[in-house]
Parts: sequence; structure tokens; C-alpha cells
Amino acid sequence: MIPYAPREWRPEERPMMPGSPSTPAHPPHLRLAYGIVGCLIAVTGGMSNALVTAYQQYLQGALGAYSAEIAWLPAAYVMTNVSMNLLLVKFRQEFGLRLFTEIFLVLYALVAFGHLFVNDLSSALAVRAAHGMTGAALSSLGMYYTMQAFPGAHRIRGLALALGMSSLALPLARILPFELLSFAEWRGLYLFEMGLSLICLGCVLLLKLPPGDQYKVYEKLDFLTFILFAPGMALLCGVLSLGRTLWWFETPWLGWALAGAIVLLTAALIIEHLRRNPLINVGWWGSSNMIRLAMLVVMVRFGLSEQSTTGAVGLMQAMGLSLEQMHPMFMAMLLGTLAGVVTSALTLQREHLSAPIIIALAMIMVGALMDAHASNLTRPYEMETSQFLLAFGGALFLAPAMLQELGAVRTEPRNLVSFSVLFSISQNMGGLFGSALLGTFQTWREKFHSSHIVEHLSALEPQVAARLQQGAAAYRRVITDPALDNAQGANALAAAATREANVLAYNDVFMLVAAIAAATLAFLLAQALHKRLTRASQ
Repeated sequence: MIPYAPREWRPEERPMMPGSPSTPAHPPHLRLAYGIVGCLIAVTGGMSNALVTAYQQYLQGALGAYSAEIAWLPAAYVMTNVSMNLLLVKFRQEFGLRLFTEIFLVLYALVAFGHLFVNDLSSALAVRAAHGMTGAALSSLGMYYTMQAFPGAHRIRGLALALGMSSLALPLARILPFELLSFAEWRGLYLFEMGLSLICLGCVLLLKLPPGDQYKVYEKLDFLTFILFAPGMALLCGVLSLGRTLWWFETPWLGWALAGAIVLLTAALIIEHLRRNPLINVGWWGSSNMIRLAMLVVMVRFGLSEQSTTGAVGLMQAMGLSLEQMHPMFMAMLLGTLAGVVTSALTLQREHLSAPIIIALAMIMVGALMDAHASNLTRPYEMETSQFLLAFGGALFLAPAMLQELGAVRTEPRNLVSFSVLFSISQNMGGLFGSALLGTFQTWREKFHSSHIVEHLSALEPQVAARLQQGAAAYRRVITDPALDNAQGANALAAAATREANVLAYNDVFMLVAAIAAATLAFLLAQALHKRLTRASQ
């Protein structure tokens, strides 16, 4: 068959969009197989970055890197992942899904195999960057497989299931057996990742996607846009990832990188604005609906940063708890995400897409408010309910937010690349922006609270003097010098003051997350009320 010749499809088989597979009526056993393979691919695609994020502090020791250096590992993944849809969407449209599937899964497995030969930070960064490029293909591939498991009337439920399954990767990575992953200088982590990729490769070779239409879509200017846009986004990701660690105003290269990102991204968008057939529809990006979608995704990703090292996990680590001791909290996150995915898939309706978004924001707000009353005695089991609510809300939100604007893409297929890139940028950059802002806010508030606490620490105060004596008494068995003994007591009191300042700072972070979720919720409710009043007046 001629690759670009039009095919004749029955109405129920017609591909949803250019580059997507056709949707023939599969027997039940085949639908089940497509669903299992789709969920496996979606989880595998998210697991690559999730494993590094979850065990970043342990990889730091294995690679002999400083904290500022190891922060480049997750950054390298996002730097390449965020822009790949600029080319991948058209690759599916021009060369077909089957070739797309096999090429990128083979590359994904090869990159995972390359992890086994990582011996230093530079090689690890190169492999992570390559994984970001191949990982971008797996997210859409998992979505296409999962949607094949559902009949036409319920296909959007497959979309909700696939989007949610990729969110399972991080909580799942955090509860994996630590001993299984840590042997041979963390080769176990890489072997596990490679095993998942090989299982996915075997599954897609045995169970292929139905064919779709192919189009001649690539243009020379597409690659010029990519050459400008991708490094611009990479520089911006680098700034957001490293700014809090190196501090924003103390590292000159952060300013130069930000300036370079602005120049490159502006040049790419100007080229696209002037093109007859743009890769990115800049005008469509600037429409009110697209701005609203991007803001919603960024705000929710911002709220979900509360579950990262700048939120609940960071609070527990500040109090000296290890990842193994946080397993009850991670299990609550996993169950919350899973419950949110199942609820979204069962209840999703095209006519009522705003309701789950409002419920999700309300749950994020309530979960953050519950965490805002932590103390130095708070432990992971006490945060299970709040983290369950946050995870549930994040999983419930994603599919309806995407579907709200997907209908406009179906009527204007030329905007598919623009939509895919915008959604990817909102997801990735929203997470980075949330972590950067919350981390910076936490550092600032810790210094604020620390200064207030230290102001009231005077050796003339009886309670302070008693604490100094208690701290010194713990060292009298091993230190005979009274001066050193008293110095250790002062150090112990200073450590306690720092711990209290950190707890208060994290409480401020949780309140900020709740306030942002509340503001976004109020905006959506006001918008819904305005629409209802407008309809009533007509």
C-alpha cells in the first residue's frame, strides 16, 4: 500500500486524530490485553524519572557528586523531554505508529542498558538526557494502547486511565524495596528499569497497534524551530532546577542562561508566527482557553509539589527520617493516586468536565491545610490522610483538564502539535516552577523564623540555660573539657532552633499551597457562575 494514500475507514474505525491508530472493534480478550500493555507502558514511561527523583540522595553518594551537581540528573531528563513533542507528533503522522513504537521502545531499552555502564556524573547526565527524549514517546504510546481497550463510547475513559497511570510511577518508585535497588552501586535500579523496558518491547512486538493514516507533514522550518526552541526550554529548565540550590542572585550563569532562554524562545516563536503552516500556532496559544488550560495545569502541578522534597517529604527529611520510615505516607500517596485514576476513569463525562477539576482543587486545598499544622512530633502516619487527598486530587484533575480543549484540536488537527507541546510544557515546567518557588519560599521563611527564634535565645533566660545544660550533659561522658562541653550544648540548642524554624517554614509552604489552590478554585467557580448567568439572561 502507498504510505500516504488515503484509506477507507468505517465511521467507528476512523482515527481520532492524525497520527493516532484506527479503532476497530476488538474482542474482549484483545481489549484486556491492550489495556494491560497500555498501563505497563504508561507506568514504565514515568518510572525512569521517578526512580532518579525518589533515590536522588542515594545516587549522589554512588556517583560521588555534590548536591548542586546531582540536581542536574532530574533536570537533564526534563530538559530533553519537554520539547520532544515538537518532532514526535509529526513523526507518528508521517512514518506511522508501528515504526514509531518499535524505534522508540528499542531506543528506550538501549538507553536503559546504557545506565549499566554509568561510572561518573557526566555519563549519567548524558544517559538521563537520552532517556528524556525516548521517555516522551512512551507517554503517548501508553495512551494509544489503553484507549484501544475501550469501545468508542467510553474511549475517553481510556485516556483518563493512561494519563493517571503515568502519575503512579513516583509513589510506586518510593515504595519499592530499597535493598533490591541498591546493590552493586545502584546497578539494581538500572537493571529494574531495563527489565521494564524490555517487557514493554516484547509486549508491543507481540501486540501491535492498528494502523492509522499517514501524511507528508515535515517541513524544513520545523527543524529550525526545534533547534531554537529545544535549547531555549533546556536553559529555562536548568535555571528552575538549579536556582534554589545555587541561589538565584549568587550564580552569574543562571542570569546568562535565563537571558539565552528568552532570546532563543522568542526567536522560535517569531518564526512560527510568520510561517504559513506553523509547527506551533502562537495565536492559538494566546487564546483565552489555552491560557486558562496552561494556568490550571501549572497551578495543580504547583500544588502537587507539596508531595515532593519541598513539601511533606522535605519536612520529614528535615526531622531526620529516611525514605524507609516514610513508607506509610508513600503508600497513602500511591493509594490516593490509584483511587483518583479509577474514579476519573469511571465518572468522566464530556458534558461535565468542570466538576472533577473543582473537586480536585478542593481536595488539594484541604490536604494542604491539614499539613499546615505540623510540629516536630509529626510523623509520616499522621500525614497519610492529607497526602491521600492531594494524590487523589492530582490524579482526578488531569484527564478532564486535557479533554476540555481536546475537542477544539479534533476540529482543527493542525493544532495537535501546539496542544501536545503546550500540555507537556505546562506539566513539566509547572512541576519545576512549583518546586523552585516552594523551595525558595521555604528557605526564605526558615531564615525569617530562625532569626525570630534566635532573638529570644539568651543565656540569661532560665529555660535557655537549662537547655544548654541538658545539651552539655549528653557529652560529659566523652568530653572532659568544660569549654568544649558547653560548646556542644550550644550546638545542640542551635540544631533544635533550626529544626523548629524549618517546621514553621514548611507550615508556611503548606499554607501557600492551600491559598493558591483556593484562589484557583474561586476563579473557576466565578467563571462557572458567570457562564450560568449569561445563559440565563439569554
